[in-house]
Amino acid sequence: MMNIIIIGAGAAGLMAAHLLSAQGHTVTLLEARDRTGGRIHTLQEGRFSKPVDLGAEFVHGNLPITLGLLKEAGISYHALEGEMWHFREGRFYQDEENAEHWGLLMQKLDALEEDLPIRTFLTQEFPGERYSAFRESIERYVQGLDAADPSEASSIALREEWNGEDEDQYAIEGGYGRLIHYLENRCRAQGVTIQLNSPVSNIDWQEGSVNVRTVSGNEYEADKLIVTVPIGVLQAATGAEGALQFAPGLPAYLAAAKEIGSGNALKILLQFREPFWKKLHGHDLEKMSFLLSTASIPTWWTQYPQSSSLLTGWLGGPRAYEMKDISQEEMLHKCLLSLSEIFGMPAAAIQELLDDWRMHPWPADPYSRGSYSYAKVGTPKALSVLATPVASTIYFAGEAIYDGHAMGTVEAALSSGQDAVQRLLKGTEA
Repeated sequence: MMNIIIIGAGAAGLMAAHLLSAQGHTVTLLEARDRTGGRIHTLQEGRFSKPVDLGAEFVHGNLPITLGLLKEAGISYHALEGEMWHFREGRFYQDEENAEHWGLLMQKLDALEEDLPIRTFLTQEFPGERYSAFRESIERYVQGLDAADPSEASSIALREEWNGEDEDQYAIEGGYGRLIHYLENRCRAQGVTIQLNSPVSNIDWQEGSVNVRTVSGNEYEADKLIVTVPIGVLQAATGAEGALQFAPGLPAYLAAAKEIGSGNALKILLQFREPFWKKLHGHDLEKMSFLLSTASIPTWWTQYPQSSSLLTGWLGGPRAYEMKDISQEEMLHKCLLSLSEIFGMPAAAIQELLDDWRMHPWPADPYSRGSYSYAKVGTPKALSVLATPVASTIYFAGEAIYDGHAMGTVEAALSSGQDAVQRLLKGTEA
């Protein structure tokens, strides 16, 4: 039986700890935050009408590991339904913007053989003023859905993502935190030691042994190490808060980490006393699920088909990074102005209806340094490097260290944790 340290008690770390401890290995899980879950963070306090997710919220497709764990834990979920609405230049509509060019876009993407950033692709294949609105709409889509920078995001990866977009989407009853609590409880029952408030600073290693030191000076010894921190943390400069220092250094691995996109997003939860948006501008928005706009906070969604007065605001991509350090009050102000622009109500009147609100600036959080990953042109080679164990001693996992169609999701994190365990056990057998 081995002694194994896992850094990070998010979905990947908990999954790995659960699988290893179930086989009798001694596992110590070191988590920088005062809670487990990482970028999964379900709130149950305040005046919200139901538990709400500040981080990951949706199950993006019929994903076997996530849905299997939910079934195993007896946690229910429901399919997302409802209508997609757009607001642009003072009007609401449901027809997809520039939909007539979408088929041509996919044809050109399907013919693409050598990868390049999506902005470069759009400029080459859809040049000139005729397509300017279309290029802008695609870039907004990439920033909104993938939290990505269009100047870096892989065209081929986006092609694969868009070709699979007809899959069902789900929301978990009571929030993603229920899945985290299930995994955490399983780990504790199997003897895993979970140390919260334990940010790691230094990792000294040689083949077959590691010494891990936390910021507070505590030291832990083990035979193996699994690192599951977000990709933005692996990319952090030496000495930055939350950064890891390896000795001997791992320059090839850290260089590979920089070839994976660390997406940026700001998510804002607004709990109102009533769903004021349902009957406005002569439109019936009763079944609205998502609303896309060009406002400062452009993307909004409801809890439909559930009855709720909760609105979630979303800003993704480079603009989210630029706004990561603004105050909570300024962010609320931007949200109210955006809703005022969209729904034609005074911002003060909307604020009067507000019961509670929360946001977490994931790009500014030193233990996440971003929201979720996206593929860049160099990502496939980078994933090959990061999936290779370091002297059968150090292993990397996390939603960014995943090679599949569900990159950037909780499924990716769970799968990556599972894969790291398989590599670790295979290396031991060898």
